[in-house]
Amino acid sequence: MPTAVDPSLNRRKLRLALKAARDKRGLTQREAAEALEWSLSKLIRIEAGTVSLSVTDLRALLREYGVEDQNVVAELEEAARGSKGQSWWTEYNDVISPPFAQYLGYESAATNIRGYHPSLIPGHLQTADYITAIFEGGRSPASIQRRLDLRMARQDRAFQEGGPELEMILDEAAVRRQLGGPAVMRRQLGFLKELITENKAVLRVLPFTAGAHDSLDGSFFLLGFKDDEDVLYKAGPGGVDTVRDDRAVVARYQECFEDLRSKSLGREDTLTMLDELIEQLQPA
Repeated sequence: MPTAVDPSLNRRKLRLALKAARDKRGLTQREAAEALEWSLSKLIRIEAGTVSLSVTDLRALLREYGVEDQNVVAELEEAARGSKGQSWWTEYNDVISPPFAQYLGYESAATNIRGYHPSLIPGHLQTADYITAIFEGGRSPASIQRRLDLRMARQDRAFQEGGPELEMILDEAAVRRQLGGPAVMRRQLGFLKELITENKAVLRVLPFTAGAHDSLDGSFFLLGFKDDEDVLYKAGPGGVDTVRDDRAVVARYQECFEDLRSKSLGREDTLTMLDELIEQLQPA
């Protein structure tokens, strides 16, 4: 069964509706804030979807924006009531950075997720022992378990009923690199094959023969929404960043994903490569 609606989703619903209403009214954020005798930062946080919104403040905004449709008002009031509380990942704040927490808020609302990692199986697709192998070395068992629990909880949400459509490009380096040893990789590759054959995700291997491309030095994910523009999350030598408003940067990564897709193997060739690698990893 689908999980309960996360507060971050209600905050996002409010963000989109209120920004659209303000734009329709022809007001800047500063003008709206001054009319309500609010600080500009308060309105900015509301429209960014980073804070909850009381029903009282919502009604004040809707009056200022001239929103009178009672069905719309009632729907947004329900969203305001549901915007309070903690998001599902809050219990893992000890192992989550603020930039990644921001990304998880967007990911929870996404209807599709496209991504690529140059050297690892993307996190959404990792098995438990593969995850453990990634984090081993320099971390306590308790710390590793926390990161494992977070990643598995994130995976459960990605593959739940009604979850987002997943399309990932798997670099050949990632499917050949033996993290945790042959047995761990055999199970990991078997899981990838299962996801493909059961139509739970669209996975393509980017072969070594594809040559150079624009994302050799970092991973990225594009989050798609039915009612909003794509959001980009990228990680590399310069750190991590979530990009929503710089449309030129997002478009560049959209083009990059299309390029990677065009250079990747098709479904059957991807399955063939996985079968070959699994066979190579069988004990003698």
